[in-house]
Amino acid sequence: MIRQLIRSYVLLVAVAIALFTVPVAFTLTDQLRGDTGASVEREATTMARLLGAGNADACRALGEMASAFEGTVQVTPTDDCAPDLPRPAGDAALTNALEKGDSTTDWGSRFIWGKNLVITVPAHERETASDGDEGPVVGAVRIVYSTQEMTNRLWLIWGFRAILAVLVLAVAAVIGAGVARRLTRPLRQLNDMASKFSDGDLTARSPVTGPQETQTLARTLNQGAERLDTLIAAQRIFVADASHQLRTPLTALRLSLDNIADGVDDEYVREDVEQATAEVVRMSRLVNDLLVLARAEAKVTAAEPLPLRDVIEERFAVWRPAADERGVTVTLRGSADGRLLVLATPGHLDQVLDNVLSNALEVSPDGGTITVEVEARGDEVVLSVLDEGPGMSETEKSRAFDRFWRGQGLTGRTGSGLGLAVVRQLVSDDGGTVALHDAPGGGLCVTLNLRAAPRGGG
Repeated sequence: MIRQLIRSYVLLVAVAIALFTVPVAFTLTDQLRGDTGASVEREATTMARLLGAGNADACRALGEMASAFEGTVQVTPTDDCAPDLPRPAGDAALTNALEKGDSTTDWGSRFIWGKNLVITVPAHERETASDGDEGPVVGAVRIVYSTQEMTNRLWLIWGFRAILAVLVLAVAAVIGAGVARRLTRPLRQLNDMASKFSDGDLTARSPVTGPQETQTLARTLNQGAERLDTLIAAQRIFVADASHQLRTPLTALRLSLDNIADGVDDEYVREDVEQATAEVVRMSRLVNDLLVLARAEAKVTAAEPLPLRDVIEERFAVWRPAADERGVTVTLRGSADGRLLVLATPGHLDQVLDNVLSNALEVSPDGGTITVEVEARGDEVVLSVLDEGPGMSETEKSRAFDRFWRGQGLTGRTGSGLGLAVVRQLVSDDGGTVALHDAPGGGLCVTLNLRAAPRGGG
């Protein structure tokens, strides 16, 4: 928008310069042409009168004027009066002067002028002329005047105005940039507020400055932000209360079932208790996933630079004991050095890796391998988790991110149906994407495209 305002301002100034400067330049050009033509024609007329007089004094004066004139003076006839002056070449202008007594002005070009201005003036005999009348034509005077000096003055006229116009446009561009920045400052402040909001900073507010329209908009957005902050705070309280109210009875129920299982000798009863315990565990996972989704959709906190390698190693430390029990190897490959930072909300990436590694571990065969690969690609980091399980069909991949959808594999029997939905929600909230692919050699590859943070955490 700033560039558009600057261009509009400069264009307006350019139009003003063209309307006021170009007509003046054309007027000065016409004036230069007219003054020069009139001056040369006066000189030629004066010389023609001296030629027409024919006496010695007039001829001597004619020679002095011709020698002092800057242009070339040609006279016909030159036998008696001006023997030292050249004769003009015969042409239509000379014929009109000698036979019809007409003067001719030839600028040499239809566009402004040519190299020379040629003026041909007839010379009338003065001795036989009566008062107010001209005598017969006895000769002609032609002046060939170089227009080089006029051309230099023309360049001066137009060049000066062109340089002045460029300077004025440059000043206008500088002033326009300042004016545009001042006018758009309230809009930039509103954009900064919106950017902070999109990153989860609900405390962002816009200063109420600028024109009345932007002040009204800023007040409206600030009021909306206050209302949204209040609603999010209420949702936080609800999530915290729900977390406590739901987890506590589930934990108590599981402990009760464990106690019952320890005191029961009947195999059938024990089997029913273990099945009930598994359902309580699944319900606990479902509640946890629902609470995670609620927090993610609320966007409680903003994304910040996090060291990817540290997060991965922390999750490896949590899941490696469970993997070791089944002989599953968990490895890290790629460029996950200590300087690689990603933009993520604290806790989101941990939850994402927990869900993905949990799924990979459940579908991996005993003695299999789970590979985590990291690759930096410009402004994003690609994190891939590959397992050696049965993989997914294309139909299953298309529905894997749906809430409460469970496949036919191991996770389909024990999972909540929210794991991958949680993964996509958390990754999307931090500006990334997630996709499912077939792993080389079989299995599933979960690819996470995360935003890379500048080195240094900015």
